[in-house]
Amino acid sequence: MLKVHSSEFNYQYGDQIHFPYRISSLVAYIRSKEILNKNFDFQKAFVLREHVDEHIQKCKDADILLCSCYVWNWEITNFLASEVRKINPNCTIVFGGAHIPDFSEDFFKNHSYVDVIVHGEGEIVLEEFLTAYMGDKNYSDVKGLETKEFRNPPQNRINDLDSLPSAYLTNTVWDLVDKIDGINWIAGWETNRGCPYQCTFCDWGSATFTKVRKWEESKIFKEIEWFGENKIPYIDCCDANFGIFQERDFRIAKKLKEVALKTHYPDRVRPAWAKNSSEKIIPIAKELQEGDILGAVTLAVQSLDSNTLDIVKRANIKFDAFSELAETFRNNGIPTYTELIMGLPGETLETFKDGLENIAQTKVDTVFIYNCSILPNAPMNVPEYKEKYKIKSVRSPIMLVHSSIHNRGSHQEYEDIITSNIYCSLDELKEIYLYSWCFLTLQSLGVLEHITNFYNHSFNIEFVKFFEIFLEFCRTKESIFSHEYDRVIEFRNNGYAGKGWDEIDTTIGEIIWPMEEASWLRITYDAEKFSTGLDLLVEFVEEKLNLKNSKKVLDDLTKFQLFMLTTRNNKNKFKTESFEFDWKNYFITNSKLTKKNITYTYDNLVTESDEMKWSYKTIWYGRRSRDYKCQYPNLREEITQLTI
Repeated sequence: MLKVHSSEFNYQYGDQIHFPYRISSLVAYIRSKEILNKNFDFQKAFVLREHVDEHIQKCKDADILLCSCYVWNWEITNFLASEVRKINPNCTIVFGGAHIPDFSEDFFKNHSYVDVIVHGEGEIVLEEFLTAYMGDKNYSDVKGLETKEFRNPPQNRINDLDSLPSAYLTNTVWDLVDKIDGINWIAGWETNRGCPYQCTFCDWGSATFTKVRKWEESKIFKEIEWFGENKIPYIDCCDANFGIFQERDFRIAKKLKEVALKTHYPDRVRPAWAKNSSEKIIPIAKELQEGDILGAVTLAVQSLDSNTLDIVKRANIKFDAFSELAETFRNNGIPTYTELIMGLPGETLETFKDGLENIAQTKVDTVFIYNCSILPNAPMNVPEYKEKYKIKSVRSPIMLVHSSIHNRGSHQEYEDIITSNIYCSLDELKEIYLYSWCFLTLQSLGVLEHITNFYNHSFNIEFVKFFEIFLEFCRTKESIFSHEYDRVIEFRNNGYAGKGWDEIDTTIGEIIWPMEEASWLRITYDAEKFSTGLDLLVEFVEEKLNLKNSKKVLDDLTKFQLFMLTTRNNKNKFKTESFEFDWKNYFITNSKLTKKNITYTYDNLVTESDEMKWSYKTIWYGRRSRDYKCQYPNLREEITQLTI
């Protein structure tokens, strides 16, 4: 039999790592073909990054090496292939996956060790390639395949997805990996393929010719049962738009709930929710929520500037509708998050700040903000597009948030990060980053949430204006905030200089942190220093705004701010504190602040005694579920004395 090795390198997240889902899907399909199954022997896939030298040696007698290529494994995959070529010149090396460029004029010149590249969906291409390999190795009729000598036209998209065997139901995923003590496998999972959108920063829609195809529900249901039986803790749903088929996806969510409640697996399902999510998703989300496997629903906007959205071909819902939708989800008890992108052509410093202000006013549960990276096959990477908008970028070491600082291997991966365009200079982008950090750390993650809300509600101070004052405070006054600010400035400057965006701080956890999460952990690490910093900040804000709030109010406010955050110095089952003012009613109803001696109590959501585990549970695992802070409705109150 002909010996086939394969690679689909992934990063480890804590004790979790993805199955080689794409390779497994291809192998499952090939094994369904009797002749091919008899002639090709598929070995264990290469997934773990730290064993690359061992992987190379295993290929010394391989006939074929199949490589699944993505932005997060491009460099290590190329190293593997180049070294295999040295020790095994007769091995046929095949590259496929999302990182294979559509425009490949110089590909083979720069990657001489590669024999064949596959464009588009791989199942049929691989079948025809292997069939030709067994014969005269004439690949000229294999659509979707490219060699050093020729490039064939693309394969038709696979409309009958049910003709593709399941990588899970056939147990192919287990055949291609070893069960390792201490490692939990994450399941990549498709219920449909395709994306009807053409956002220029994304290569999803452009790669799928817009048509969305779906598998039969019976197959999907069986896979869900397989996840439960095999104790798979985390399902990464790879659909571009889960929820787009409302009734069907409701039934899928219902099945996920039933299996999770019965088997206790999975622990969590993470869909890529349908773009332009609407209230129609609520029943789907409720099913997942009732199964205790919902993180949050995405209300992704990327930008709130209409000109930017036109340029990147992003068809957002109107902001008013977005705001109403966020409230609808909140009223139904469903957590939401939204996403913004820094560096999109069309976005200016002022429009981005306006967008932050609008997002802050909506009180969306969680917000993520990312640098704009240029993907190989995204429309944004077309030379004409880059020239039109004067897009400049820097090759930057890739950051995969929450991946382990161990088990990363020796091969750094890279991405292209936008550093400027015709609408936004590098200096302006750096300012955008600072305001983003302020918003994420102070408002979204809640470090100053109640203080900013107080000034917004009582004095109509815009959140962005407060961030401006906060940044001035950090630059001029020494405190726990200024220390963190200095760290953020260095981090930002290194990032846009192409030195990478890895925030590593082993005092708070042995993973790669998003800066806002690391900032939250460091600022709140010492409750006493945090409290002192709050007092200094409020005093500064009062002076800058020429306000004269009473010290009793301000002291009570800062105490309330500290109280509402999960802090590592308080690991009791309940948190209890007495106050002189009715902050809960003030913030919930936007009413006048009333003096009332009142005691608040809430369930402390993270009581983990281990420092590392506490950090993980609070922010990493708890960001979407908001375990790092208390929500107003969860406050229990006892009026101890009315003050006239």
